[in-house]
Amino acid sequence: MQVVIHVHNEDAFLADMEALPDPHANYIRVTNPRKRDGKSLNTLTNGATSFLYPWTRITFLEILEDLESQD
Repeated sequence: MQVVIHVHNEDAFLADMEALPDPHANYIRVTNPRKRDGKSLNTLTNGATSFLYPWTRITFLEILEDLESQD
């Protein structure tokens, strides 16, 4: 599923998640983070595949509906 991640004092960005995060976890795990226009985030290291963001840095998540699953 795709999500929009809103991080404190930074621009929101898109990322992929396998499932909704566990409400008891201290962080979320995402893959393929990118700007909303699809371009790469310039703050990430080339070759990195997964990213952990602590809940303390996240304001909220927007979960985007998968249009294919609605057919």
